[in-house]
Amino acid sequence: MDFLDLPLELLSDILSPLAKPQHLASACLVNKAFNQFGTPRLYERVSIYSWHKHSKAKVLGLFNTLAHCPYLAKYVLKLEIRDFPKSVGTVDLEELVVQGLKNCTSLQSCTWTRDGSLSSEVLAVLQTLDTLVELEINGHSDGQYDATLLSHFSHLRRISLIMPSAEVVRRLSPWMATTGATLSSLTLICKMSSLITDRVLESLAPSLCSLEQFSITGCPRVTYLGIWSILSHNTAGLHVLGLEGLPRNFNIGALSSRCTSSDVLVRLRSFTLSIYSDTWLAAALEMLAQAPLQQIQLYATHGALAPSAAADTFWTDLVTAHGARLTRVSVHRMPISLRTIADVCARCTSLRQLFVVVDPDPVALTALADCLATAPRLCEVHVNSPQRSVTHDSTVGVMSAPEALALVRRCPESIMLFGCNARVWHVERRILRNDEGELIAERVLTRYDSPDIPEQFLVVRT
Repeated sequence: MDFLDLPLELLSDILSPLAKPQHLASACLVNKAFNQFGTPRLYERVSIYSWHKHSKAKVLGLFNTLAHCPYLAKYVLKLEIRDFPKSVGTVDLEELVVQGLKNCTSLQSCTWTRDGSLSSEVLAVLQTLDTLVELEINGHSDGQYDATLLSHFSHLRRISLIMPSAEVVRRLSPWMATTGATLSSLTLICKMSSLITDRVLESLAPSLCSLEQFSITGCPRVTYLGIWSILSHNTAGLHVLGLEGLPRNFNIGALSSRCTSSDVLVRLRSFTLSIYSDTWLAAALEMLAQAPLQQIQLYATHGALAPSAAADTFWTDLVTAHGARLTRVSVHRMPISLRTIADVCARCTSLRQLFVVVDPDPVALTALADCLATAPRLCEVHVNSPQRSVTHDSTVGVMSAPEALALVRRCPESIMLFGCNARVWHVERRILRNDEGELIAERVLTRYDSPDIPEQFLVVRT
């Protein structure tokens, strides 16, 4: 059977492992059939990050293509613009952007986070796209765009706002009233802005009954009353809750008591909390008592917390209550004992992702390898060293690539991704023939080339 005799429908599966755009672009040049199936995959997600080489030039090239090639723009489903040029000489970039967005007739998700790059014209054209259901934007509207336009987005399912200005905060209530019926996810990232208050959250709460995900970060004037207002008005049942960068005087105990005396978290699957002390851990454990928890992300807000008996007790009790369901355990800036890690790996039988803080000495890493070997479904591991062990060079990991590979080879066969500090590798298999002539699969580390930011880098945002 010749390769050309294969059904064309298989090309989608053949191309699906290609993650890097340049690889997909090369596949599109094979022949007309590959081009037919590869081009939609190449354009369905377009992302430009500030760390990309020549990122600002890529923005210009992207919108030039989208504006002049509508047959390509129609394939774009997700657009992420996280960098933007301030000027491009004589080129009218605003005109290119507007025309390019008009041509993205299938766009479902738009991310536009560069401060000062979002305009009223961009928002206006996005509102004409009936397919758009996800919007992540920089909320600093002052002198940039008309905040009243936001309430014209009436059928969004997901909204993420970064650093909203006073005018945007004033428009939140009418906006949520407009789109609240369809909205299932709301993220507010304030980075210590005092504009989001209990009164603001209380005004939004009646419109957010259908939320399944709510996350708030860095809002120092929010108390447990504002959070409780969101939780108590919710009727859909939150699946994801993130409370990050809360003020030190936040009464986590009062919030926990209200949650345990009601059924507001009986559907909660994922919980993220930045904490200050062991008292917060105890309150979190109480808060999660009724939740069918699957994922937990914890990190210290300021500096690293020292290991403690109370922390060990927290993890023992958490695993006892939720271990059978837990698929992700993520701990940052909080060293936990190797005994605790061993308990998590042994009793969390569905565990797929583990992110922990461990001392980089050989004895600790050997013990860690023993722990990981007992987690049969483990797919992703990331090891951070304690803050006192991290050098000024953020690219230096807690171990070299050979040391990482030695640890990976002691992990279960299910391991797919491994990282330490600022480095992440794919774990792949290379087929070799051993001394007996048998074919064996040997695990090797390869460069991480997925367009997605590794999950472990998304947890800590304050």
